Amino acid sequence: MKTKLTILTILISATLLYAPTTILEFRVESQDNNVLITWKTSSEVNLSHFEIERRTVNGQFMFLARVEPEPDKSYEYVDQTAFKSTDAVYAYRLKIVDKDGQTAYSAPQNVVHRVSSVKRTWGSIKALFR
Repeated sequence: MKTKLTILTILISATLLYAPTTILEFRVESQDNNVLITWKTSSEVNLSHFEIERRTVNGQFMFLARVEPEPDKSYEYVDQTAFKSTDAVYAYRLKIVDKDGQTAYSAPQNVVHRVSSVKRTWGSIKALFR
């Protein structure tokens, strides 16, 4: 019994130490040629900011945006840059950064993203001039 209590204490301590926030809900959905990312938190202790990261199936996560804490703990971000391929599968995750510089990550959320051929073509043309 004492061993179980010790393990539980270690897990609770690790959660508080490495996760400055508790994510209640994290959703990613393809919507109107964009990807809508929403999340809600229940507590934000020592939170500096969130970073949204995205990857393709075989790629590495890349930074998309920095999001500052909100008083209502409800967040939304629209990714307007996921349009280069047809029926692409993307994975999104949240990087949680505390005021001490420590980080934690949410579990990745996958989404199949369908875009119109017009937006896909226009996105490819814009990419040529970056």
